[in-house]
Amino acid sequence: MDMIDRYLNAVAAQLPQDERADITAELRDLILSRFEAKEEELGRALTEDEQEAILREIGHPLVVAARYRKGPDSLVGPELFPYWLFGVKAGLMVLGAIHAILLLLRLLGGPADAGQAIAQAFHSFFGAGLMLIGAATLAAAIFEHQGIRPSFLRSWRVKDLGAFGLSDPAAWRASMGGTEAAKATWMPKGRAKAWPGGEYLFSFLAAGMFVLWWVGVLHFPPFSSIELRGQDAVVSAAPVWSTLFAPILVYALIQMSVDLNSVFRPHAVRLRALARIPVAFAGLWLTWRISEAGHWFTLTRGEETARIAGDWSLLDLNLLQALGDGGRDLAGVASTLSVVMVWALAISALSLICSIFLNLWRLARG
Repeated sequence: MDMIDRYLNAVAAQLPQDERADITAELRDLILSRFEAKEEELGRALTEDEQEAILREIGHPLVVAARYRKGPDSLVGPELFPYWLFGVKAGLMVLGAIHAILLLLRLLGGPADAGQAIAQAFHSFFGAGLMLIGAATLAAAIFEHQGIRPSFLRSWRVKDLGAFGLSDPAAWRASMGGTEAAKATWMPKGRAKAWPGGEYLFSFLAAGMFVLWWVGVLHFPPFSSIELRGQDAVVSAAPVWSTLFAPILVYALIQMSVDLNSVFRPHAVRLRALARIPVAFAGLWLTWRISEAGHWFTLTRGEETARIAGDWSLLDLNLLQALGDGGRDLAGVASTLSVVMVWALAISALSLICSIFLNLWRLARG
C-alpha cells in the first residue's frame, strides 16, 4: 500500500485539486484489481519488484496524469505549428540581417578589435534569437491553451502571400544578388511589379537601427566628433533631446510596428493609411518641439564652444547657397550646421505634411 500511495501521490500532484480525489480513487481500484489478478495467477503475494513492474505497465505518473488533463496535449499544436515555424524562421533571418548590418557598420567605424566585434555580434544574435524563439513559443502556447485563433488563420488573401518568402534563405540570397532570380523568388510568375512589402521591410530595418542607436546599443563614432584643423571638436546634445527622448523612442517603435504590419499585409492600403496619419501628426509635433528649442547641439574644442542653434529665419536660400563659404573654425562650422539643421527640420515637416495628405487620399480611394 505504501508503494501505491507514493505512486498515486505523484499522479495527484499533476492533477487539478477538484479532481484529484475521484481520479486517484479510480486509479487505486485499477491498481488493486491488477495486483489481485496477478496474485491469483501466481498463487502467492506479489513481491515489491512485481508490484513495481505492474505500476510501470500502467504508466509513469506524468503520462497517466496527462490522460486526465483537459485541453490540448502539446505546447504548440499541429494547427499553430506551421505559423510558429514561419515566425521563428523569418524572425531569425531578419535578426541575422540586422546584426550583419550592425557588424558591418562597427567594422567600418574602425573598432579596436575586429575579432571582438564579430564575437559580440554572434553573442548578441544568439541571445536575441533565443528571446525570439521563447516569445514565439509563449505566444503560441497561450493561443493553443486559451483557444485563441487570430483572424489571419482564416481570413487570408493569396495576393498577400509574398511576405512568406521572408522564411526562405534562397529568397534572401537572390535578393542580395539583385538578379532576375530575385524577382522569380519573391514574386509569383507573371507579375511585373516588385514585392510590395520590400519597401516596408527596408523601412522597418532602418527604424530598428535608429532605435538601437537611440537607446545606446549601437554607436556611430564619426557622429560624436568633428575634425577641425587636425583637432577633434566634441559634439554634445542639447537638453531638448533628453526632454524628447521617450516621445521619439515611442514614435520610432510605432513606426516600426506599422512597417512590420505592412510587410505581412502590403495590400492593406486603407489600414496602413489610417495608421500613418496620426503617426505623421506625431512627427510634426516632434519637429515643432525640436525647432522651438532653438538649440540642438554644442561643439566643444578645448575651452572653446559654439552652439548649433537657430530659428526659421535661417530658412533662407541665400544662406543655403553660401554654405560652402563658411569658415572651418568652430564658430563657422556651427553656423553652417545650424543652417543645415533648420533646412532638415523644414524638409521633414514638409514631407510629413505631404504624407498626411497622401494617406488621406489613400484612405479615401484605397
